[in-house]
Amino acid sequence: MKNLFNFKHFKGDLFGGITAGIVALPLALAFGVSSGLGPSAGLYGAIFVSFFAALFGGTNTQISGPTAPMTAVSMVVIAGIVTTFEGDISKALPAILTVFLLAGLMQVGLGLIGLGKYIKYIPYPVVSGFMTAIGVIILVTQILPSLGYYPKEDAEFVNQFKPQAEEIILDNILKEEAGEGVLVLEDFKETVKRAEKITQTQILKESQTLASKEASGVLGSLKVLPRALGNINWLELLLALGTILIIYGFKRITKAVPSTLVALLVMSGIAFGFGLDYRPIEEIPSGLPIPNLEIFTGFSLDSITPYIFAALTLALLGAIDSLLTSVVADNMTKTKHKPNKELIGQGIGNSIGAIFGGIPGAGATIRTVVNINAGGKTRLSGMLSGVLLLLILLALGPVASQIPAAVLAGILITVGIGVMDYKGLKAIPKMPRPEVTIMLIVMVLSSVWNLVYAVGIGLIIASLMFMKKIGDLTAKESNITSFKKEKAWPDEVDFPANIKGEVFIKHINGPLFFGSTSDFQELIKQIPDTASTIIIRMERMQYIDQSGLYAMEDILIDLVREGKRILLVNIIDQPRYLMEKIDLIPDLIPEEQIFVNFKECIRWIKENNN
Repeated sequence: MKNLFNFKHFKGDLFGGITAGIVALPLALAFGVSSGLGPSAGLYGAIFVSFFAALFGGTNTQISGPTAPMTAVSMVVIAGIVTTFEGDISKALPAILTVFLLAGLMQVGLGLIGLGKYIKYIPYPVVSGFMTAIGVIILVTQILPSLGYYPKEDAEFVNQFKPQAEEIILDNILKEEAGEGVLVLEDFKETVKRAEKITQTQILKESQTLASKEASGVLGSLKVLPRALGNINWLELLLALGTILIIYGFKRITKAVPSTLVALLVMSGIAFGFGLDYRPIEEIPSGLPIPNLEIFTGFSLDSITPYIFAALTLALLGAIDSLLTSVVADNMTKTKHKPNKELIGQGIGNSIGAIFGGIPGAGATIRTVVNINAGGKTRLSGMLSGVLLLLILLALGPVASQIPAAVLAGILITVGIGVMDYKGLKAIPKMPRPEVTIMLIVMVLSSVWNLVYAVGIGLIIASLMFMKKIGDLTAKESNITSFKKEKAWPDEVDFPANIKGEVFIKHINGPLFFGSTSDFQELIKQIPDTASTIIIRMERMQYIDQSGLYAMEDILIDLVREGKRILLVNIIDQPRYLMEKIDLIPDLIPEEQIFVNFKECIRWIKENNN
């Protein structure tokens, strides 16, 4: 915390924080709308995550807030919980924010137990496929609002779901009666009475919920795209296209001013100034953010249990996102971040942001780079960025509520295009087939099925492929052949010729673990009948796991049972410790048959050769 109030760099921190805050404003609003909780949720997330992640984090110049990956996963979580609450987002909000709070607390936990330094071991193909899928999801799901098409407002489309809506409402009535104990199979008078009270408004609301669900996600958006193209709102489309053109065009003029902010101001100014009949974003509440205490008062473990894995995914994704940005900051400032402290800071920021109704965030690379280039040196810059956004909320909340929804859709389309991993996509023809397979599986499953499960499946496949590769390499290095065929080690060249036929030497190169046990188990089949003494050289076996330990135990027991003498040479500490734990040493292999080097082993054989 020693650099927290180092005013030596205050001017640079002030300019860095203001510039980063200006860049964050349109993205925060857009990510909030994309998540489904509205622009205020994005703004609240940007305010609290930016301030507290900077205050408690381990990267001095990091600017945090809602990011494309975190928003995409949040969108999935929000949609799933809203569905369980019959499409009522106000009822679902406490459960949603509880999951976000849990994700933040998990990040704090990851930092406290020191897992920050291990995040780097997540395979690149998984990250690449996920990032490209994020881009696809954002890009495709923003096509409909950029066309001015909203499925639940399409009366013809919504009417298709009315029969299903009536069934759902009746089913809910039956469930209520079963819970109240008033359902009697012989007498459905109460059921009929309640069914008669169902209004067309209730049916319409349920139908709109079903229509929105049907058109959600990549597949849903593509499914209703023909209807959207047939019902284009040309004003909304022109606003979105104008936004996209300004974002890409203004960058060619100068990068000193954020092009997203220019596009937001210009297109919003045109739409509002000329009194165009456009669709504004949801109203942003004025005044200070208020904590949502229902997170605590209405807490129910049952409501969030199905989303524990989703919360963990948010926590891990935020950790990866943040620490990758920390590395970028280190390279630019020639400093060294503290990964575990950074995770604690991000977790605190996301936890507090969730309490105040904000969507979760992470370290944002572009905003961090902008901060550094503008002169940001200490964590004060990130805190000032959050303060600036709070001041904008308090002073300009009603004005920001007039921003056209199509403008934010246009901004998000450019975000979707920019977040894809083009480096990974271009490398597909050159990459090994297993890596390409993992990347494509994660990309496709994330895009059309479930982001959370896709990442888990990708990690499992990558781990299995890695273990198989290591097992293959270990088996290749540790050839199971007779002494005459196996290449002798340097100290075996002068092995006594008169006993060579009676001795079988086995070299173990590398770890003996579950990926290589099947090959090791072939050892007993390779021993010639003439061999009465088996030498197992273990100086290059640095590690043995439980599978390898039991495989060795089975082989040694079989060899001893056949009357073979087992000699172990140069056992490293870790394997020896486990072999002593299960009494392989000294019950099966006595101490006098264990040697510190091969020379002593040969001397013992000569002395004990009958």
